[in-house]
Amino acid sequence: MEIKIRPYKPEDTQAILDIINHNILHSTALYDYNTRSYEQQQTILEEKINKNYPVIIAELNGQVVGFGMYSEFRFREAYKFTVEHSVYVNKDFHGKGIGKLLLQELISLAKKQKLHTMIAVIDAENQSSVEFHEKFGFKTVGIIKESGYKFDRWLDSVFMQLILE
Repeated sequence: MEIKIRPYKPEDTQAILDIINHNILHSTALYDYNTRSYEQQQTILEEKINKNYPVIIAELNGQVVGFGMYSEFRFREAYKFTVEHSVYVNKDFHGKGIGKLLLQELISLAKKQKLHTMIAVIDAENQSSVEFHEKFGFKTVGIIKESGYKFDRWLDSVFMQLILE
């Protein structure tokens, strides 16, 4: 099983959309309630690329099995060296090291862009994601209690940080 990590191409949009919409409907990985349309997802991806932020794809035998990206953490100029990232893997391919490959590449790209820090915002119930990030040196720097509401319950957001330099 050889996973190839490569830059996003427009023809990857549907596969990304499928992964995102599955997570919207079945997890707290995204705090969205409504699935996205193809056009909405395409716009999100194009905005990141137009701002010189990467969108990367994990591919196995020609199939998109995951993706990762980062973009601005906040919109004020002083935050320009800080990014927030996302990594998603197709539900049928969890536990195969795909997320690890994607996050390694995102960290490498952020360092090449001379960024200073990466932020992960993770639902507190997703302890496996917290532990996954800890393996890369991310530290929990804060928890915002009851910051989201989904599936008829309040959710806490864990903020994790990796200093890149």
